[in-house]
Formats: sequence, C-alpha cells, structure tokens
Amino acid sequence: MAQGADGHRHLPVLATAEPQKARRMTAARWVVVGLAATAVVLYVVALTQPWWRFWLFAPQYPKGLELIISLKGVAGDVREIDTINHYIGMGHLETAATFERRMAAYGVGAIGVLVVGLTLLSGRKLGWLAATIGLLFPAVFVADSMYWLHRFGHDLDPKAPLHIKAFTPQMFGTGIIGQFETYAAPYTGFWLALAAFGLLAIGTFVRSRVCASCGLASNCGVVCPSAFVGPGAGGGAV
Repeated sequence: MAQGADGHRHLPVLATAEPQKARRMTAARWVVVGLAATAVVLYVVALTQPWWRFWLFAPQYPKGLELIISLKGVAGDVREIDTINHYIGMGHLETAATFERRMAAYGVGAIGVLVVGLTLLSGRKLGWLAATIGLLFPAVFVADSMYWLHRFGHDLDPKAPLHIKAFTPQMFGTGIIGQFETYAAPYTGFWLALAAFGLLAIGTFVRSRVCASCGLASNCGVVCPSAFVGPGAGGGAV
C-alpha cells in the first residue's frame, strides 16, 4: 500500500480486465477475416490447378494412360483415350461439362464475393453460411463429375465397333472397364478447396465465440447490427 498526499494509505487500483478482453475479441475478429481472405485465395489458386487424376492400365498400355481433370478442361493422354472411347461408343472428353467449364471462373468469383460479404456482414444466425458455401464448392464438383462419368458410360453409341455393357467409371480408387484397370484420385485443386473449407470452418468456430461475447449479441440476427471489424465492431462494447 502507498500513502497518499492526504496522509491516508490507499490500495493499488487494479486495471480492469475489460480492455484486455476487448483487445482479444478484436484480434479474434481479424483472425476470422484473415481466414476468410486466405480461403478465397486458395479457391482462386485451385481454379488454375488440376482437380482429379485418372489412370488407365492395360496389357497394351503397361505404363498407363493419364487423364487430368480441372475446372477449365481436361489434359493428359486425351487423344489416345478418345480413340479408345470411340471404339466403344463414348463421346469425346472435350464435350463433357462444357457449361461448367465456361462458368468456372465466374463461380469462383461469386464464391469469393459471398465468403467475404458473409464474413463482414452476416449476423449470428448466418455465421455458418460461409463455411457451408465453402463445402458446397468441392462437393458440387464431385457430384457433377460423377454425373458426367455415369452419362458417358451409359450413353454409348449402339453403332460403335465394339459393344460393352453400360458402366460408370470409378471416381475413387480402382475399377475395371473391359480390359482396362482404372485408378482415380483427387489432385491439387480439390485438396486446396478442402483446405479452404477447413479455414472457413475454423473461422466459423472463432466467429461463434466472438459473437457470443459481443455487446450486441441480443440484437443480432441475420445481419450484423454493427461492423464485424473496425472501430464500430460490437457496438463499441464486448
């Protein structure tokens, strides 16, 4: 204890914990924004990367044939595989998902805008939506790819030189198509998209903790009643 000028001893005044808590919450808000921004960057990078790889092995192709699928098209041994597919009545690979490929860049841009917008503006009731959109992106890719694999394997030309039973190529792991053994697995772009979703999921968890401690939590619904970050965040209270 220290003696004051008035001759009395005074207890030291303890600093309130509220400013420290406010600083932690402010930092957490920026962490959420940083995670969302990083996720958007990963989605943009994923647009330029291959998403799935297929290998086909047969006695006449001991080294295998490779097919690489990205959001913008197909690559690898496309001509050779198209030649083989012609004999069993399958369409050319370049004719698959033409609309999806044209819209891929716009779709990634829309996802980026939605993720950033929801991160900055959504309230407690929609705090989960950015992560959901992040999960839907790779999920829709897988679902659309499986649709095209099924369509190509079942929409066979009856006038083809060779006739085989309708089939659906394996999207995961190994499979058999005629004399070919196939193997399929996700590749760089898909893993980047999953990593982006993981960041958004972490951001959603951190956001829920921030919003629960916000001074405006009782008035928060679909839209954040104040800026999520910045001087007015939380209405100036925690």
